[in-house]
Amino acid sequence: MTQPAPPALQPPSERLDPRTRLVITLLLASAFVLILNETIMGVALSHIMSALRIQAATAQWVTTAFMLTMAVVIPVTGFLLQRLSTRTIYCAAMISFSVGTLICAIAPDFGILVGGRVVQAIGTAIMMPLLMTTVMQLVPPLRRGRVMGNISIVMSVAPAIGPAVSGLILSVLDWRGLFWVVLPLVLTMLVIGILRVPNVTEPRKLRLDAPSVGLSGLGFGGLIFGLSSIGESVYHPPAVAPAVPIAVGVVSLVLFVLRQRVLQRTDEALLDLRTFTSRTFTFSVLLMLVLMGALFGTIILLPLYLQDALHLESLQTGLLLVPGGLTMGLLGPIVGRLFDRWGPRPLVVPGCTLVAISMGLMTQLDERSHPGTVLALHVLLSIGLALTFTPLFTSALGSLRPQLYSHGSATIGTVQQLAGAAGTALFVVLMVTRQVTLEATGAPTEAALAEGVSGAFVAGAALAALAIPIAAMIRKPDEVADAPVGH
Repeated sequence: MTQPAPPALQPPSERLDPRTRLVITLLLASAFVLILNETIMGVALSHIMSALRIQAATAQWVTTAFMLTMAVVIPVTGFLLQRLSTRTIYCAAMISFSVGTLICAIAPDFGILVGGRVVQAIGTAIMMPLLMTTVMQLVPPLRRGRVMGNISIVMSVAPAIGPAVSGLILSVLDWRGLFWVVLPLVLTMLVIGILRVPNVTEPRKLRLDAPSVGLSGLGFGGLIFGLSSIGESVYHPPAVAPAVPIAVGVVSLVLFVLRQRVLQRTDEALLDLRTFTSRTFTFSVLLMLVLMGALFGTIILLPLYLQDALHLESLQTGLLLVPGGLTMGLLGPIVGRLFDRWGPRPLVVPGCTLVAISMGLMTQLDERSHPGTVLALHVLLSIGLALTFTPLFTSALGSLRPQLYSHGSATIGTVQQLAGAAGTALFVVLMVTRQVTLEATGAPTEAALAEGVSGAFVAGAALAALAIPIAAMIRKPDEVADAPVGH
């Protein structure tokens, strides 16, 4: 009797099965709400300062504590995603975020508010690596590009509409209303997850290496804190010189890497660094570091420029930046389909070129520039970034063996946090240094600020230009045999 062909020999389906679509849709929606929550806080800081009677330097801990927690927790997710089942890790992330949101909503003082933000950040840190790892496990290679394009929607649209959503809520509610609006959404997704999320991975019994956790926390936390302090120190003297936490972070990271190299011989590493034996993964992560730094630096500078140099209102500023974010999100699925057909290079090289051109044009902004010009340049920048992020995510993770997907996702998440801190620090320091120098010569504040912003974009354009030759080295995973080999 003729035996049926084994499943592995069946042609891949062009459509995802209903279970896979449900899981990915739920994870995408959850990630969208969690990232949206992270970005709506910026507009609320002045309201929190007024209600709780705190200074700006203190209020910044609402975002700094969140970022620090993300930097400490994300490297551990590589271990968690292998040790726990999919449903368990999803529910843990959503429960943590729900509890943190409730704490923030009822916080009687600033200290408890920061504590709630820390608990929120734990759930957020787990969600994005979980999303990307699950996609790599469930989606066949021929469709990964378009699914990763949907992830790009989450990563770009949520930050883009965050300020506008925040402004709308704050127009009718106080700052606690931000958390009360988010909480029912998160609880609904938690219930759906408990009932419907299947376990798509087989948990492994692994030992959590406590020294690695400590070194990771000191290393990544020290770098994030130090880099954030550089940006803040241009406005007021920090309690600790930024060089101190940065030095602690660098030394801790060196020790962390050495320990992981030993532990990965027995597959016990907290963050398996054999991901970097893939050339495609290494080059993709390097490009992400540069481009994410440019994105976060731009997100910081443009609102300052629009409000303080062009004198736009905060709501006008938020609305002006929405088209760029929406453009990036809407292009995500299209870029994903093009990636599935053509591979990364025809997308990433033009993308980096557009980023360099847009930032080069931003160096010409001054205190007399029209807001429409800023909108057009921001949309151009967003198109360039849209052409790069989906191919880089997909190529990076697709070049790894399946056993390393969770570690690759955790590495990418960690790089995003480092890029955010580094990009913010670089752009702010360059801007303020130039601004202060010009103001000392008697230049008007608006002109000095605009000149400082254009000077910062010179550095951004240079970095983007340097990224172009690296982009030419990114190849589609199925074109290479550079996946890490076993120990």
